[in-house]
Amino acid sequence: MSDTLNAASPAIRPESRAMIERLIAFDTTSRNSNLELIHFVRDYLADLGIASNLVHDADGRKANLYATLGPSDRGGIALSGHTDVVPIDDQDWMCDPWLVSEADGRLYGRGTCDMKSFVAVALAHAPRFLAGELETPVHLCFSYDEEVGCRGVPSLLSFLAEQPVRPRLCIVGEPTDMKVITAHKGKLSMSCHVRGKEAHSSLAPHGVNAIQAAARVIGHLTDMAADKAANGPFDEDYDVPHTTVHTGVIEGGTQLNIVPGHCRFEFEFRYLPEDSPDELLAQVQRFAEEEVAPAMKAIDPASGFSWEEMAGFPGLNLPPDAEVVALAKTLSGGNATGKVAFGTEAGLFDSSGIPAVVCGPGSIDQAHKPDEFVTLEQIALCERFMDRLEESLRPKETGHA
Repeated sequence: MSDTLNAASPAIRPESRAMIERLIAFDTTSRNSNLELIHFVRDYLADLGIASNLVHDADGRKANLYATLGPSDRGGIALSGHTDVVPIDDQDWMCDPWLVSEADGRLYGRGTCDMKSFVAVALAHAPRFLAGELETPVHLCFSYDEEVGCRGVPSLLSFLAEQPVRPRLCIVGEPTDMKVITAHKGKLSMSCHVRGKEAHSSLAPHGVNAIQAAARVIGHLTDMAADKAANGPFDEDYDVPHTTVHTGVIEGGTQLNIVPGHCRFEFEFRYLPEDSPDELLAQVQRFAEEEVAPAMKAIDPASGFSWEEMAGFPGLNLPPDAEVVALAKTLSGGNATGKVAFGTEAGLFDSSGIPAVVCGPGSIDQAHKPDEFVTLEQIALCERFMDRLEESLRPKETGHA
């Protein structure tokens, strides 16, 4: 039976509260640098005697952070979280999103739920981990650009692959109400650019309408979505039990009396393990090239489609008896596991050979919204999770005859 706390006014540790406030104050919207936050964490850990490794992006504007608490000659448990947050643009907040405010047992602020509170609790617990003289280490893995396609973690995993020792298991602290999640969907997001041929709209048949060509392909994507919803495959453990196909952005044209020469649209697949993202993409590309492009090229051979992958990450699908699942269940105090439709870095860790689960404070229902919040109850449960992790990694006492 899982832990429950008094939701009215649960107490959380002052150091957890202070660290949450500190991290929320950094505007790490994905379009911005995260270095100010990363340098703060590096310096905080350095004051505790812990060295950090920074893995920067190509421009040097962002960085992942990796640090080990405890012995460095053996693999341990990674606590992974992303440092970026989604924008507040055009959202109506009742309070300053970069300043934590409390009301009715909730902490409000951008990132309180997704997912700086997990990162903050892990950092606040660092002195306790060190005081516990851990036999098995805790590895801190803090990444950038998760919100725009898990772009930071691959370079961190490449760094870890070159190290003599790397984490043995991983817990990703995305908001799950502190429930253990063993599976999530994979994602492939694409951009398609349609090149047409401009003409005066009174001579429309002499041009190639890029928007109309795009519309036919988007219609095919809509048909694919309907087919998956009707025919599966299905996994009823997900709140959306089938692969989804979604078009989210379209732009093109200049004005009504010009046949549009360009159009661009973005679409994504969030797929179950039974579906192949490569096959899904090939299906829509085949439709575009075989059913739409020939008529375009008959008017202008230079017209057609080009495709660009925007982001992608593998799904997660752990067996229920995996070691990391048993560990996370023990630490969370619960026996049940679940699956979620949203993606995380766990699939990347797992596919790199570091088995990973997802378990963190807060509800995904509150993520990405104005007045985002996490409850004090969830923070307190996360603190208990860290307490149990610390206890499990200490040297085991042996009896004497």
